[in-house]
Amino acid sequence: MSKKIIKTTHLLYLAVLMFTLPACARSVQHPAGDVILIEDFEAESFGKWTSEGDAFGKGPREEDMVGRLGSRVAASTGGSGVGTLTSPAFTIQSKAIYLLVGAVEIDGPEQKTAIELIVHGDIVRRTTPLRYHAMFWESWDVTDFKGEKARIRIVDQDPRSPAFILVDHIVQSDVPAERPVLERLIKVTKPTLNFPVKTGAARHYIELVVDGKQVRAMDVELATGPIDYWVVTDLTPWLGKELLIRTRQHPLGNANILDKISVEDGIRGAEDLYSEALRPQFHFSSRRGWINDTNGLIYYDGEFHLYYQHNPYGWDHSRNDYNKTWGHAVSTDLVHWTELAGAIHPDHLGTIYSGSAVLDEHNSAGFQTGKEKPIVAAYTSAGGRSPWSRGKLFSQSIAYSNDRGRTFTKYQGNPVLPNIEYINRDPKVLWHEPTGKWVMVLHFDERAMAFFTSDDLKKWEKQSEFESRHLVDCPELFQLAVDGDEDNKKWILYGGSGAYYIGDFDGKRFRPETGITQYSRGNCFYASQTFSNIPPEDGRRIQMGWGTIPMEGMPFNQQLLFPVELTLHTTDEGLRMFAYPVKEIESIYVKKRFWTADIHLKPGQKILSNVGVVGELFDIDAEFQVGDSDEFGFLINGFQVKYNVEKKELSCEGEKASLKPINGKIHLRILVDRVSIEIFANEGRVYMPIRAVPGPDERGLEVFTKGGNTGITSLKIYELKSIWK
Repeated sequence: MSKKIIKTTHLLYLAVLMFTLPACARSVQHPAGDVILIEDFEAESFGKWTSEGDAFGKGPREEDMVGRLGSRVAASTGGSGVGTLTSPAFTIQSKAIYLLVGAVEIDGPEQKTAIELIVHGDIVRRTTPLRYHAMFWESWDVTDFKGEKARIRIVDQDPRSPAFILVDHIVQSDVPAERPVLERLIKVTKPTLNFPVKTGAARHYIELVVDGKQVRAMDVELATGPIDYWVVTDLTPWLGKELLIRTRQHPLGNANILDKISVEDGIRGAEDLYSEALRPQFHFSSRRGWINDTNGLIYYDGEFHLYYQHNPYGWDHSRNDYNKTWGHAVSTDLVHWTELAGAIHPDHLGTIYSGSAVLDEHNSAGFQTGKEKPIVAAYTSAGGRSPWSRGKLFSQSIAYSNDRGRTFTKYQGNPVLPNIEYINRDPKVLWHEPTGKWVMVLHFDERAMAFFTSDDLKKWEKQSEFESRHLVDCPELFQLAVDGDEDNKKWILYGGSGAYYIGDFDGKRFRPETGITQYSRGNCFYASQTFSNIPPEDGRRIQMGWGTIPMEGMPFNQQLLFPVELTLHTTDEGLRMFAYPVKEIESIYVKKRFWTADIHLKPGQKILSNVGVVGELFDIDAEFQVGDSDEFGFLINGFQVKYNVEKKELSCEGEKASLKPINGKIHLRILVDRVSIEIFANEGRVYMPIRAVPGPDERGLEVFTKGGNTGITSLKIYELKSIWK
């Protein structure tokens, strides 16, 4: 029996190693050399691997966890099953073994999941996952075992149902296990740093250093060969400076991985910008990268500011949200948007999660330096989500802008609220006029919304909690007039899903007067916010949300939903919040078709295609007289928007909502873009945004009835023009 040598490696180990060298350090650049594949788990079965217990199933599983290579991985089921998966024997031929590892973070005792290297029956290397929500490279130095026979064992002995482990792409490589640092020094002669991306390539965590100080970090699928597209970061603050770019060598990469990165005047290869096949044409989407939650929505001096969760460097949300940044766009009309440079970037406190923005009109925080009123952003510093913020917890920070929201300075006293619970996030800040205080609503770990007050946006005092597991993340709090009566207002409290309570708020405590009510009935709505500081003469409560629509094969992903005005109305079910498109959409009408006389629609009759209604962008306004039909509605690009007369139910793509006729009529307003259909029924009583990516031969628009005739008392179809042209 050989002497037993055990080295325990945690996922944290590589995080600690990521960049501990000073900026001036240089290291030898090792060529990757030959890579010996042990297993990539792309087959449908485990082959000669041995599975014991019931944790790993019958074969590799298709997974979409960020950071994987290929489509399949070895995955424990995540149920109560336990067991092991052991490789056949192989000969160690290289200096290091690399493997991708993923896991989920759960409360309680340490997970009993691991990956082990076994030589002569002894466990000589062992890794326990300590980084989560993505797949990360782990490495073992196996120089001492060259020439020996070995096996790899994947272990899941954790019976808790959320616990699991994923393993992918196990290779041998002569790239040393500590992964040598690669560096490149360039002069910032142009404002835009371009990174070449290849979808599915191995991810490199990159740091940018100026004057010995780290100023940016990003996780990028760097291309080593053919390039799919380029992603960028703005270097305007460092024009004329020297920029150090550094990463660690990848076992599947090479020592020249940084060579294609370049400074340019804009985005390379962007000749088709805004005309790509799946690019929304009147909904906002970012030029490059993934977007999600709307953040910091605020109006100031003629401009609507749209901040949003952004991964500028890739198609997904990035490994463990490494790249989460506040993107930024502005508009003068809520329809045409101009994307500006990213507003708030990750730092040592964490990546930049969701939050809000207010106008500090009376300079309560003391941040104002010029004539412009300061815009103050409050956001979550997602500590521990990146190597830069290793060891930190979630906390709340603020930043301020004195240049009309273009650039932000982070408050030196951050965080303004330390970690209170494991996950506390997404601060919504508003001014409460009756008490003369700033109020912050903060989400607490999927169990409650907490309320804090402040005089200066810097020091916060907790006042109360409102327990509700229905309100998950992204809180919003505002008033709406009941049926337009400004003397009768109610407070609305909602979370990411749009489920809301109606009640009273005294500046310290929210008291619900209703149960929970679901707002959106569609399949692509999440994490909305309303604009602050709308002028009193306007007075609208305007909301924008995240449209959760995958856009395969594009250099961008997801869109935002069209802005809607929120109102509160009395219905036969009680008070309900309505949503309706903002009137500014009229600015992109290009062709109008009206049917003013009553139409008696028969089954099979085609009244739209027969008169040449074609296109891909529409605003449809129709009123139906409920008759003797079974159902009626529209067929839009292959998707049915239909009303079931007997059930009194509106549906599209499996999403359903109860909808009673008003005076025997159903009113539908439908916005149609390239990949979405937004349905507003009975003046906004039902709001149903739908992801609708049509097939190549499914373009077209028609109205239909089935099982009988249907009357159409009004039909207006507006063709729309692109906001990008």
